[in-house]
Formats: sequence, C-alpha cells, structure tokens
Amino acid sequence: MRSLEHSRNYQTAGALPERISPQFRQFVGVEQFDGGFDISRVQLVAANGSLVDAVYRIRDTIMRINLPDRLAPGEAVAFDIDWSYRIPENGRGAKEKVSDGWLYEMAQWFPRMSVYDDVNGWQTEQFLGQGEFYLNFGNYDVYLTVPYTHIVEATGELQNPADVLTREQMKRLDKAYTSEEPTFIVAPDEVLSADSRPTQSGELTWHFYAEDVRDFAWVSSKTYVWDAAGYDYEDGGDIVKVHSLYPKDAIPLWDKVSTRATVVTLESYGEMSLRYPYPKASNIHGPVFGMEYPMIAFCGARPRPDGSYSEGLERSLIGVTIHEVGHNWVPMIIASDERKWTWMDEGLNTFLQYYAEQSYAKKFQGRTDVWTQTDDGTYPSRRGPASAIVAYMRDPNQVPIMTESDIIQNNFGNNGYAKPATGLVMLREHILGPDVFDDAFREYSRRWAFKHPQPADFFRSMEEAAGENLNWFWRSWFYTTYQNDQALGSVSEQDADSLIGNQDHGAFYYRIKVDNEGQQIMPIHLKVTFEDGSDDFMAIPADVWRNNELTFTKGFFSSKKVFKVELDPLAAFADVDLTDNVWTAPEVQQEQEESGGGF
Repeated sequence: MRSLEHSRNYQTAGALPERISPQFRQFVGVEQFDGGFDISRVQLVAANGSLVDAVYRIRDTIMRINLPDRLAPGEAVAFDIDWSYRIPENGRGAKEKVSDGWLYEMAQWFPRMSVYDDVNGWQTEQFLGQGEFYLNFGNYDVYLTVPYTHIVEATGELQNPADVLTREQMKRLDKAYTSEEPTFIVAPDEVLSADSRPTQSGELTWHFYAEDVRDFAWVSSKTYVWDAAGYDYEDGGDIVKVHSLYPKDAIPLWDKVSTRATVVTLESYGEMSLRYPYPKASNIHGPVFGMEYPMIAFCGARPRPDGSYSEGLERSLIGVTIHEVGHNWVPMIIASDERKWTWMDEGLNTFLQYYAEQSYAKKFQGRTDVWTQTDDGTYPSRRGPASAIVAYMRDPNQVPIMTESDIIQNNFGNNGYAKPATGLVMLREHILGPDVFDDAFREYSRRWAFKHPQPADFFRSMEEAAGENLNWFWRSWFYTTYQNDQALGSVSEQDADSLIGNQDHGAFYYRIKVDNEGQQIMPIHLKVTFEDGSDDFMAIPADVWRNNELTFTKGFFSSKKVFKVELDPLAAFADVDLTDNVWTAPEVQQEQEESGGGF
C-alpha cells in the first residue's frame, strides 16, 4: 500500500505556489516520500491451520479481503499479512538525528482493521490526513528487536524487564513508582554508558503486552534520558506508572515539566471524566510535536542549544503534554469516530485540557522550579475562555462544528478544537453549573468507555444525565454559524406608583430591552449598577427566547435609581460586538462628557 500509488493526498494535491521556502518543500510534498505499507502477502488461516491465499483488493488506503464463506454470528476468521514499512523523517511517525544519535517514533506502522459499527456498518472513509482514526479495541502481544544500545517504550506493559534493563534500573523503577516526583531511571550522564545496558553487543528483544487498546505505537533510541514516577487515585488501587523519555538536548525543560504534567493529566481528567484504566502513561520527546496513541504520547518543545527557553515554550510543553496524554480518554478509551467528527476527539479533549492546565497552575503554585508563574496564579490557556473565540465567531468563512473533518477547509483548529471546547466551558460554567455538568460528563464517559459513540450519543447522554433539554444549545453552537450578538436596545424607567398604585415594591420600575442581533440563542447576563454604587447580577436562562427569538424585555422594581446596565459583563458568551453592551443613565453620560472620564 505504497503512498505514491494509494495516497489520496498525493492524487488530489493542487498546484504549488510560485514561491515556497526550502523548509516547506518536503512538507508540501515536493520531494515525495514513498512510504506507507508494502503488503507482500495476505493469507487466510483455514480450519486445519493451513494458510490459503486470500482474494483481496487495495483501493487507496482501504484494503478489502474476501472471505470464502459467510461469517456467522459468533464465528471468527484469522488471516496473516506480511508487510514492510519505511520510517519517514516527517509525519505522525518519524525519525530525527539529535546530538547523541537517532530517535525513532513508530506510529501508524502496521495495517489496522476498519470498524464495523451499528450506525455505518463498515467504516470505509478513506484516510486523507485531516480526519484522523476510527479503530477497534484489541489485545496486542508485541516483540520488538532493536540494537542492544537502545531504550524502547511502547503501548502496553513491559513483560521482560530482566532481559532488557539492568538490576539498578529495575530498582530505580520500583522506587520511582512510590512518588509523584520524577526519578531518573537513566540519568543524563548515563546515556550511552556501558553500565546503562544489560549486555554489550548484538540485539535485545523488548516484549510488550496491552489489553483493550485501539492502537499500538513505540519508540526506540540509544539517546534517551528516562525519568519515571507513580500516581494512584488514593483508594489503594493500582499505581499508574508514569514515564518520560527524551534526549539530553531536551534538558532542562523536559526533566522538570513532562512527568509532572502527565501526573496532573491523570488527576484532572480522572476527576472530570473517568479514572485512567491503563497501567501506565508515557510521554516521549522527538520530531513529532504532538500526537497520541494508547499509553504513549509524542510531544515536541525543545530548549535552545544553550539550554535557554522562553516562558511560551515552557507553557507549550505543559499544554501539549496535557493534550496528548489526555487523548487517552478521547478517543483512545471513549472511541469516537474521529475520521468524521474532529470535535468529538479534539474538542472534548481541549475542553478537558483547559481545566487540567488550571489544575497545573494550582498544584504547582509557588513552585518556581516547576514552572514560571503567572502573576494571578492561573494558567493562561489559549483555548477554552469565551473571549478567545470571539475573533473566529466573527469569521464569515467558518463552517458548523458538525462538518465532517476532511471537508473543513479554513480554521480547522478553531472549528475542531477551540469552538467545541469553548461551548462546553460555557455549558459548564454559565448554563448547567459545574455540579450538574460534571455529573453528566462523567456519566457520558462511563456509558461510552470502550465503545464507539456518535454525536447524538453525546448530546443525548448529556441531556439525560443533566435532566435538561439542551437542543437549543446543540443546534445553535454545533449546527450553525450564528453569532452571539446581544445588544441593549433600551433602558426605560417608570414611576412604580403609576404602574401598580400605592404598593411598597420600590420607587421605580425598569424595563431593559435586549435584542438578539446575531441569531444565536444564549442566556442573558445583566449587571445593574445603582446610584449608591451597589449592583445586582441577573442570570436569565435561554428559555426567555422561546416565544420570541429576536427581542426580550426584562422588568423589575427597584427602590434605587439605576445608573448603569452591562450586558454579558463576565464575557461568558463570546458576544461579537461589545459596543452595544453598556447603557448609562443620561445624567451619568453628561457627567462623563463634561469630565472626560469614565463611570
């Protein structure tokens, strides 16, 4: 299944621009890489154990194997495939030469079964690159034979540590698992040393076994520094073994961030979704900046040659580690069809990442040896807060979130990552409330762990568990490109006695008219400030738009005179036009004009 012959990406690539940089040439495919799988044998295993040549057809990235007889429910068929795979220098799996030697990250390196589900039947969407994967769960029993100098990490637990590790390394591992603080298993000054390997010649075979995973990836290099730690959920359960592997070129950044960020991910995602069910979680540095596989993540971010790095690069490593390790939950455990629905993978994960980043800041507040602190003690997440999505919401070229992955042409990151994550933050913080939302999200995670949920399953599960009809939210945020543009139409004051007579409800009755100019349905938040400086916050649910989606007027009695009204004062709902969100009383406006100051 060579890529030049079977890749839709090569077949559908458009013309190159008139000028491209040398660095970009390989990325856009000027120097085409003849990669992919070279499949040389496909045979079925007969009932007597003999091998019979299979009838099969390869069409681009999909192979179909014809069975000689129908497969009845409960029956099984086995087949053998011989294939080879060239390691690319760029891609989701890649190799890279660093100062001490080569790094090899092996991913998408073997043919994988398509999913047969109760919605699509066989999932036969071609792999075009942007829409990622939809995979079956299975057990993997893998033997990897590499040069004796190499350290290997992979999906699954190592079955033969005594064959591939020294006694000292095994002792260090046992000790490392008792603490969340990282311990060196291979220290920087031990890389390439004879004492770091149990033998001094030939090859070693590393044996890994994994249950209930949807993929298998691995790495191999003689250059790795290796640190480890342990994490448990404080109930006497099994310890999750945490590993970080990286070349010395990645120090001093990786040794202080990687394992700690992985531990925070296990903790935060375990609280908001479900507890991590696998025995280990690893993060590996190499040429792949960010990619995820069961129990193993590939991340980038490397200091400068002199060891210095910016605060931005440090945050980049924290964020990408949380994100890629976090993919163990979605889509590695809650295995949605990310070939079609990027948001069910990237969007849900980015939502969880936002809260894990805040947990990182809280957990290590005051620990300047761990990360460079922000002044306010929070983590400056770039996706999640509503204010960060406003520019995209103004974009006339956006498409609905519910657009299949390979069709999204512009702003893929905002569409698949940021907008769904922001919507769920809104839903949690300002619509359902954290307690209700968290219970519902945990229930969705529990119901669909090790299954294949579709979008409707997520929507329905959240509604059932929350006890709330959210059709208006799913439609507006996920199925349309409407903007939230609420505007203060008018604020009027009436003498209360003239309305209800001599009753003690306050001296004034106010009407605040809110216009929905962007068509998107959202709750209304109002902050009303009175003449004495006190204020009142009004959270009005989206139900007010049921009878009229264009305008709503809020009315209330008050014993105090209103001086100012602010719409969406918390910037909770990504309002795209803030110029019409504030009203001040005429006398206040006159004061401001005369003084040249603000309220």
